[in-house]
Amino acid sequence: MSFEENMKKLSDIVTELEKGDISLEKAVELYGNGVKLSAECKKQLQEAQLKITDAE
Repeated sequence: MSFEENMKKLSDIVTELEKGDISLEKAVELYGNGVKLSAECKKQLQEAQLKITDAE
């Protein structure tokens, strides 16, 4: 998935968690998915930074 798609999904997860009307199990599942998406976004940003640095 693209960075933008990952950020959208991460934003959706944050919105869902902020509502507070979900079960603990669902909250834990969403949090886990959010952590994975966050790590993927970080990786994508680091790769983009390397491309920019290498181009200089």
